[in-house]
Amino acid sequence: MTHRLRMTQQRQVILEELRKVTTHPTADEICQVVRQQMPHISLATVYRNLDILAANGLIQKLELAGHQKRFDGDAEEHLHVRCHSCGRIADLPAKPIDVPLEEIQQVTDFKITGHRVEFLGLCPECSKADKSESATARRA
Repeated sequence: MTHRLRMTQQRQVILEELRKVTTHPTADEICQVVRQQMPHISLATVYRNLDILAANGLIQKLELAGHQKRFDGDAEEHLHVRCHSCGRIADLPAKPIDVPLEEIQQVTDFKITGHRVEFLGLCPECSKADKSESATARRA
């Protein structure tokens, strides 16, 4: 039996604000934006609603090892790249990787429930800073 998610005003505002950005914000960042419309909303309420929206497939929750959770208003399966210097996350214009889940299950005896692929690199801003620091170090 499936039931339809009840879209409360809080959920609707959170979803709308998240879909306006491509920056993959944290719950704190989303809360700050939502408070412009709903000044009394708590961070706990934002977290709870983000979890509900993610569990219902309306958004993606990005749980990257060693980093604060981030959220993506684009619920379609897609890849991300993360700057290992500043933590910025960007969408990749590439198709998701085809992972042979049945083969992995056979080899490991794990019941596979999903997978994450994370690409790492330097964003343009950090790359520029890295190049200028390297040039300064060479001159010294």
